[in-house]
Amino acid sequence: MVKHIVMFKLAEKNQENMDQVMTALNSLRGNIETLKFLELGNDFLGSERSYDIVLTAHFDDLEDLKVYADHKNHLPVVDKVRSLCSASIVVDYQTE
Repeated sequence: MVKHIVMFKLAEKNQENMDQVMTALNSLRGNIETLKFLELGNDFLGSERSYDIVLTAHFDDLEDLKVYADHKNHLPVVDKVRSLCSASIVVDYQTE
C-alpha cells in the first residue's frame, strides 16, 4: 500500500477558505478509481508550527498514485487548493 499525506497552510485562515478547501478535497471521494481511502482533518491547536488541513490518501501501489496525480478530477482540486493556500508539504511512503 502507498500512503499519500499532504498538509496545507491557508494563505488567509478563515472559515470561508477552510470550507472551500475542505469541499474541494472532499470532492475527490468516489471520483478517482485508484483512491482507496481518503481522510481529512483540521488542525485544532493552531501552534506556530501547525498547518491548517491534512489529507491522508491510500493507494494500492505507486502506479495508482500516479494515476491519481494526473486524474481529470484531481487537477481542478489542485488548482483550487493552490489558489487558497500559501504552502503545502507532502510525504509519500509505502507500507505492507
